Amino acid sequence: MNTKYYFKNFTILTAVLFLCASFSFAQTAKFAAPRQEKLLNGLKLLTWTEPNAEKVTVKLRIHNGSAFDPQAKEGTMALLGDSLFSDETVKEFFRDELGGKLDVESNFDYIQINATANSDKILDVLETLANAVSNLQITKEITAKVRSARLEKVKELEKNPSHVADLAVAKRLYGDFPYGRAQMGTSESLQKIDFADLIFARQRFLTPDNATLTVVGNVKPDLVYRAVRRYFGGWEKADKKIPATFRQPDAPLSEKQIIELPNIEEVEVYQASRYMARNNKDYQAGLILAGILFERLKNSAADVQISDVDFQTNIFIRNETHLLDGSFVIGVKLPADKASAFIEKTRQPFLLRKISDAEFEKSKTSRISEMNQTLSEKTALAELWLNADTYQLISIRDEISKLNSVTLADVQRVAENLQKQTVVNVIVNKEKK
Repeated sequence: MNTKYYFKNFTILTAVLFLCASFSFAQTAKFAAPRQEKLLNGLKLLTWTEPNAEKVTVKLRIHNGSAFDPQAKEGTMALLGDSLFSDETVKEFFRDELGGKLDVESNFDYIQINATANSDKILDVLETLANAVSNLQITKEITAKVRSARLEKVKELEKNPSHVADLAVAKRLYGDFPYGRAQMGTSESLQKIDFADLIFARQRFLTPDNATLTVVGNVKPDLVYRAVRRYFGGWEKADKKIPATFRQPDAPLSEKQIIELPNIEEVEVYQASRYMARNNKDYQAGLILAGILFERLKNSAADVQISDVDFQTNIFIRNETHLLDGSFVIGVKLPADKASAFIEKTRQPFLLRKISDAEFEKSKTSRISEMNQTLSEKTALAELWLNADTYQLISIRDEISKLNSVTLADVQRVAENLQKQTVVNVIVNKEKK
């Protein structure tokens, strides 16, 4: 046999196989870019046409959240969001007259209005949202009303062991840094907030040059643009931008914290470390790592006789990424004996052992599939574009490129960096009598 010919063909075959393997990873779907407009007051408008959609989906995001709550007044930004539609009749109007729904969500990074309606009601939706943000009335009475409603919710949450554990983990990771505080406020902090605090937050953050509006549905982009100019054009932009200035957080507290609560039957064990910001170049590698670790946890659960149902409902990995930083949390909620066995089985050195090719391939394929699903659904795609503005990402295309180019070495590096972080341990037990 001609050795030279053999090696030539072997090299070609190897190259083809390598390209095929790479090709199988890199095929994220194409996505529909929106029509983009910007009003003179700085409001950004993104519109996707969906001819077969029965409903129109409108999202208005303010790119600041509870990270900007004043010290000792956690919950200020959440109350600002609650104030936008303090009258329940507006939500009833959306449900009964527009065939949709209306809600407001808030977190560390943003406040967002989510609205749906029948497609032919798009003008009503835009007019209602514009009136809420451009003519928001904040009075002592409205402040008392929304504060009372949120206090009731928070007091119930403070009895929930998972919520208690979450707050304890955040506090031990970040202390008085914004991510160490309660996003929704506490029963103590909410009572310190008055209407002047909400007025100040409105003036500082609720401005069109700090917002992005997305519209998805069976709508005409020209009509939407004209309506947005008409309804939102009078919304006044900020006089000046106030830069965020946060003191760097102190080192995490590594000592184990044990919290005892009455009337609980299961133990909650949380292990957490500081993590990357959302715009970190390794964000996609971190998601792939999370998928790998989740599978390892699942296999470990089977080894200590934890059922699949218990695993799916009571064990999680959460990589929370924000504008400035993040946290990586593993949580377990099980009877005491099973929780101890599981935690012993899944200590960090075990979880963060060297990653195999098979683990990497499976998790990356799954992550690409998730991305393709997002890109194929315009309402989900709109959320991705909103995130690009909130977290100051380069572009959606760049996010896809970063996912496609993630290597095993990238994921291993993220795992090694995570292993170097201080681990915070919080345990919530039943109160001893």
